[in-house]
Amino acid sequence: MAERTEDMMEIDPKTLDAVLHGRLSDPFSFFGRHPAGERAVVRTFQPGARAVDLVERMPGNDAGGRLIESLYNVNQSGLFVSGGNLGQNQDYLLRITWPTPGGGDFVQYTEDPYRFGLLLGDLDIHLLAEGRHLELGRCLGANPMTVDGIAGTRFAVWAPNARRVSVVGDFNQWDGRRHPMRHRVEAGVWELFVPRLGSGTRYQYEIVGADGNVLPLKADPVARATELPPSTVSLVASDVPFRWTDDAWMASRGKRHALDAPLSVYEVHAGSWLRILEEDGRSLNWHELGDRLIPYVAGMGFTHVEFLPIMEHPFGGSWGYQPLGQFAPSARFGTPAGFASFVDRCHAAGIGVILDWVPAHFPSDAHGLVRFDGTALYEHQDPREGYHQDWNTLIYNLGRNEVCGFLIASALEWLEHFHVDGLRVDAVASMLYRDYSRKAGEWVPNKYGGRENLEAVDFLRNLNQTVAERCPGAMVIAEESTAWPGVSAPVSEGGLGFTHKWNMGWMHDTLRYMSYDPVYRQHHHHDMTFGLIYAFSERFVLPISHDEVVHGKGSLLNKMPGDVHQKLANLRAYLGFMWTHPGKKLLFMGCEIAQHTEWNHDGSPDWNLLDVPGHRGIQRLVRDLNRLYAGEPALHRKDTSHEGFAWVIGDDSANSVFAYLRKGSDGDAPLLVVMNMTPVARENYRIGVPGGSSGQVAWREILNTDNQVYGGTGMSNGEVRSDSEGRHGQPQSLVLTLPPMSVLMLKPAQPLV
Repeated sequence: MAERTEDMMEIDPKTLDAVLHGRLSDPFSFFGRHPAGERAVVRTFQPGARAVDLVERMPGNDAGGRLIESLYNVNQSGLFVSGGNLGQNQDYLLRITWPTPGGGDFVQYTEDPYRFGLLLGDLDIHLLAEGRHLELGRCLGANPMTVDGIAGTRFAVWAPNARRVSVVGDFNQWDGRRHPMRHRVEAGVWELFVPRLGSGTRYQYEIVGADGNVLPLKADPVARATELPPSTVSLVASDVPFRWTDDAWMASRGKRHALDAPLSVYEVHAGSWLRILEEDGRSLNWHELGDRLIPYVAGMGFTHVEFLPIMEHPFGGSWGYQPLGQFAPSARFGTPAGFASFVDRCHAAGIGVILDWVPAHFPSDAHGLVRFDGTALYEHQDPREGYHQDWNTLIYNLGRNEVCGFLIASALEWLEHFHVDGLRVDAVASMLYRDYSRKAGEWVPNKYGGRENLEAVDFLRNLNQTVAERCPGAMVIAEESTAWPGVSAPVSEGGLGFTHKWNMGWMHDTLRYMSYDPVYRQHHHHDMTFGLIYAFSERFVLPISHDEVVHGKGSLLNKMPGDVHQKLANLRAYLGFMWTHPGKKLLFMGCEIAQHTEWNHDGSPDWNLLDVPGHRGIQRLVRDLNRLYAGEPALHRKDTSHEGFAWVIGDDSANSVFAYLRKGSDGDAPLLVVMNMTPVARENYRIGVPGGSSGQVAWREILNTDNQVYGGTGMSNGEVRSDSEGRHGQPQSLVLTLPPMSVLMLKPAQPLV
């Protein structure tokens, strides 16, 4: 064995100073094993260690074999250097002896993280550099794996302008000098494999910016698991694959999401749907939500549940709309595996899962994406482009391929790895317009001098094309509040490519109408009819969402005029109108029980209201509306086509009466919908209807929002036969009694041929 030589252990003072102060620009050129003549020298930085030894690595023996050499502690600095007794190809372990508070020693055995070669392959680097890597969660971030037969975790993070990036955690006393990473300059990515670290390891990144200053510790942008906020620590996610049992659901999803299929969505804030008051008002976890929420949604007849964002977010009061963990389900509700199990259970119960997803902006918390490597990396440098005045957040720089790739990979993480059935993209309008919520001089025009955000348009089209190609049957729904053309038109036709768009105009107009005292509604008749002018210009979802029951807007019930009985009658009629109007349906939790107070994320809906008949009646009405919506083809098959709707009476503003036909495909029975939006009953009201070849046709009342089971007066028509008197452009007519503040739905008892 070669003698250890002092010259092998001599360290240049400048290099030693760089080690001690974490300024090594290329740690792999110094740490680890390096040739020294015919032998090799090993250098490792273990500040605070009592001793470091090299021992032979013995496969199957974590503690290794015989001692090769004890390392020299240079100037007692914590930099340990060998004297050349190691062979150049000899395998070894580090045996590190640490002092303990009790005065004893703790001995750690580990492989040297600086003995491993390049980790990310050429294809990964190429795709990362182009911003086209769609599997970022399995490329960047923390991934348990085996390298050269050694189990550990590979860390990788994008920080192209950093001087140094280190992974820190409990495993190295959060000391950024101990695990500096290798810079893959061609992609701006830093990587390091740390042996013997596995799932559950706590970690963050210590980054030295381009100006040489150490930044606040950063959470991993691509972390797939996190600690419970307010902790900002990332966790190494489990590498155990989830065992899905939803093959049948995934195979049938495309048919369930077809344009002619019923889509009725129950929107939920997971943290406040049902709090456990006996346990300090805690939220349910995913297992408990599976036990309680899934049967409720299924029993109510909803086809889907949609969650306000569950991506990890630092401030619970943002309801998830200011996320930082775009790849991690929030630890507030359990583990990633727990969320996957919830989705699997939803699918087993015939329920789809939609997530709200936020690619428009992110919060400026120091541990997050803001100036991630000391520069405006994810956000714009210019605040006229990069600062959201409304929400005090930062806007993603969609002019960077890497940022677009990061967001698209996030979308795919939920759709592919968690089998989520759709994403509702938040705040699309704020993305499409450069002058969104800005005054003149506060925004930067596009290259043509216009207000359209061309980079955002390209991003959204790319997102929707990618999802359509990789995730057949998945939905991408736009919350878009302007008249931007073709939001749900195919990209090939110049559209943005969303599968659906929220109909915000319908919601605002009709809620405004419903807020008026019925005596004044005759002057605002157009608020209820205007939406039909453009109802088929997009593939619409009719949303009564959380946004309408917060920030002083009051509950849905309290938007209605009159005393509590009148409010309930108005709400019943409005829900009947909504479910019979063309468009898919979305209702926020609590609205189905006529919650008195507006939503409070720190509380829960007042489920005790179900002890009150009028509120229980609203819930039963929603359940029955969902049943009819799914069971009557006329209510959903032609939702996106003019062929599915025809006005019968649209101009009786004096009586505030509306009537229309909903139609399905050939052979489907049409439905007649009649609305009386005043508290005055209308006797002997004649309404035109289609005729039958056999003469008079019996029309049966299949839903009446004034039914006593819903809390109404019980005024009803039962079955009514048409006569040959034509009316309203129809060959026959019915004479009906229109109950006060009601919606009737009638169906012919025999085919109309």
